[in-house]
Amino acid sequence: MSDILLEVKNLKQYFPVRAGLMKTIPLKAVDDVSFTIGRGETLGLVGESGCGKTTVGRTILRLYEPTGGEVIFDGESVTAKNITHMRKQMQMVFQDPYSSLDPRMTVEDIIGEPLDVHKLYSNRKERREKILELMATVGLNAEHATRYAHEFSGGQRQRIGIARALAVNPKFIVCDEPVSALDVSIQAQVINMFEELQEKLGVAYLFIAHDLLVVRHISKRIAVMYLGKIVEVADSDELNENPQHPYTQSLLSAVPIPDPDITRARQRIVLEGDVPSPLNMPTGCSFRTRCRYATEQCAKECPALTDRGDGHFVACWNK
Repeated sequence: MSDILLEVKNLKQYFPVRAGLMKTIPLKAVDDVSFTIGRGETLGLVGESGCGKTTVGRTILRLYEPTGGEVIFDGESVTAKNITHMRKQMQMVFQDPYSSLDPRMTVEDIIGEPLDVHKLYSNRKERREKILELMATVGLNAEHATRYAHEFSGGQRQRIGIARALAVNPKFIVCDEPVSALDVSIQAQVINMFEELQEKLGVAYLFIAHDLLVVRHISKRIAVMYLGKIVEVADSDELNENPQHPYTQSLLSAVPIPDPDITRARQRIVLEGDVPSPLNMPTGCSFRTRCRYATEQCAKECPALTDRGDGHFVACWNK
């Protein structure tokens, strides 16, 4: 059995946008993205808002029909025909715990819905036992089963969403900024719970987030995205200690450090200009309009993601 659980090859997701009465142009939300995730591994995916992180996660699960590329899960290519039986193995925890839960359903019914869809119980008693076991796994009490989502705090709602994802015993979960809407103290609880569940169940995560400190804490490897493309991939510690792409260097320079001496000593790398429109991308490297190292070659050709040693991949001509 291969150690690779998920392999994404040259994934593309273009959305048609009206540009006139009879004309549409493609918005390249995800453009030629490739990566792998091992069994029981966490890959962090970071980048600024609008860079395509969430679209990657949704396209992998075929919530969006991909424009191009291939997703191979557990040795089998994911297609429109076989995605139904793969749903049990691949799940998603959504960003907003306030809108991802049906307000008309009790907690018991929300968590039990995947069990109903995939017929994972033989009688009502077994169904309830599984639901209560899932609730206990994510730190919810049995008395919460008959309540509705609006009666819970943000952290508790996210736990309900995680229990729903775990109901079918998946091998892989896309975590789409699962803590961004939560208070800092609650974030720590949820992150620790993700780690405990991974250790207990062996589930793999694609962990999408803005916060580089959170991603470093939970991820084995980190991929950095900019305007639909992955520009750097490396082990978590390696990326934080030796960032090579100018965009990654800028992101890390903005991470707050609770030490005033270090904060004063380090140099903040401020990017110039605005993020280009995905509808009107610059030629060559999409980052060149904001890069201090940009050359003529950057304008002519987009750099490929190449291995710089020890699994550290960078897409840059000058680094």
